Amino acid sequence: MPGFDGPRPAPAALVGVLSTVAVTALVVPFREDGSNALPALALVIPVVAAALLGGRWPALVTAVAGASAFNLAFIEPFWTFKIDAVEDLLALVVFAAVATSIGTLVGREGDRRKAAEDRARELESLNIELVALQAERERLAEEATRAAVLERVDEQRAALLRSVSHDLRTPLSTIRAVATDLSEADYDLDTRTELLALVASEAERLDRLVANLLDLSRIEAGALRPDRQSVSIEELFEDTVRRLARVLTGRRVHLQLPRDLPDVAADYSQLGQVASNLLENAARHAPEGSAIRVCGRAAAGRVLVWVDDDGPGVALPERSRIFEPFRRGEASTSSGIGLAICKAIVEAHGGTIEAGNAPGGGARFTVSLPLDGGLHPTESEAARV
Repeated sequence: MPGFDGPRPAPAALVGVLSTVAVTALVVPFREDGSNALPALALVIPVVAAALLGGRWPALVTAVAGASAFNLAFIEPFWTFKIDAVEDLLALVVFAAVATSIGTLVGREGDRRKAAEDRARELESLNIELVALQAERERLAEEATRAAVLERVDEQRAALLRSVSHDLRTPLSTIRAVATDLSEADYDLDTRTELLALVASEAERLDRLVANLLDLSRIEAGALRPDRQSVSIEELFEDTVRRLARVLTGRRVHLQLPRDLPDVAADYSQLGQVASNLLENAARHAPEGSAIRVCGRAAAGRVLVWVDDDGPGVALPERSRIFEPFRRGEASTSSGIGLAICKAIVEAHGGTIEAGNAPGGGARFTVSLPLDGGLHPTESEAARV
């Protein structure tokens, strides 16, 4: 029965025997009517109760007790085990058989029900354990992910500190040395002009580094929002080449952009940052006196622009990793964030950027931008808001 942890044969058998005695005492006053049907039915009840409480064996014990009580109290001569009539003997045998059969069937059904309940409880327990294990696994996975993120953040922070300490210290040291020389020595006009030009060049280098760091912080904060306008790629690169004149000294820059190249809907300042980083990267890797080529064309609703140099090119394994923040090539003196910023800005405009090698050797960086900036007019207005 529900509520019992398991069969209890001894208590069940005792309950069955006592119930048999009680039922016999209750029915004995009514035996004078000459029918044994009522006592037989009444004595089956303790057998069923014992089977439900304890299973098969208590039911059999109770059946034996019931048969004995039936013989003693309801078959003449009373209160003896002697049987005078054949009919009474048959009644006793039938009662014993029926009681035993009912007790066995009920006991077996109880055993099966109990086994099913045990299996159900076991399955429930296993399910609870499984849920607990799943929750623990999810917790451990979350902790591992959080630890990996924190480790990645620590690595980037350390890389940023190394980059900033190196990239800021170099131009600052140059500016300080030149300023000291200018204050302590009396140089002629040409020398002073040359030294001041060096200061201006290093100051511009600092400005580009700070701009890259600010862009990186906006990217990581998810605050990079292009303010789109119609941008001429040719004018953009012409302006960028003029601004990077000192950086590009010793390299020939060829702007081979078609006059009919369509404008793109883009943020002029952000796209200018992409152009600056690509040209500065080309100047850093191209040999002195070599050429840097900027080419472009329109195709399938997009504008393709690529920058080629005559440097060592980009090895195949590095072509996807080169856009990771703080990824530096061998013997590189860059901060390692310029190309990562290019990728983030280009993707914010709905475009793509790829690294490869030019047909004649050297590196090629190709930028693909949609003519509409990747937004419909209503979306563009929402982006500006």
